[in-house]
Amino acid sequence: MQDTVQINDRFTVAKFAPEAEQIRQAGQEGFRSIINMQTDDEDKKLKMKPDEEGRLAEEAGLTYLHHPVDGQSLSNEVVDAFRRKATELPAPVLVHCASGKRSGALVMMHIASENGMSGEEVIEKAEEMGFECDTPELESFVKDYVNNHNGG
Repeated sequence: MQDTVQINDRFTVAKFAPEAEQIRQAGQEGFRSIINMQTDDEDKKLKMKPDEEGRLAEEAGLTYLHHPVDGQSLSNEVVDAFRRKATELPAPVLVHCASGKRSGALVMMHIASENGMSGEEVIEKAEEMGFECDTPELESFVKDYVNNHNGG
């Protein structure tokens, strides 16, 4: 699938919100789950409503999770909940928001925390993979979260 970044064997981040055909394609390519991080107030930008995406995912044989994340209200609790839910889903998992920024940040924070990386290391790794923290606030949040949660 184009415009995706495979983070590891478990997670791939889509840098777009998938349409019906891309959801079917995800199932055909062996993904077992999909996580949608778009919020309900992104309606103007949403290609489809979360419940419609969930129905299409189910039809494609995918486990579906709608875990809305607002970049303005990112918190440790939001990331912790994502990490808990994401590890319970059948893998491999396709994770998306509208552009891949939120989904990339949360997946990278999870991987970094699990692998004992530092905040600085996760920022470098994210940039190597094509993800950028586009605000100083986001970069600071990612670093702090990882530094405080590393090792699990």
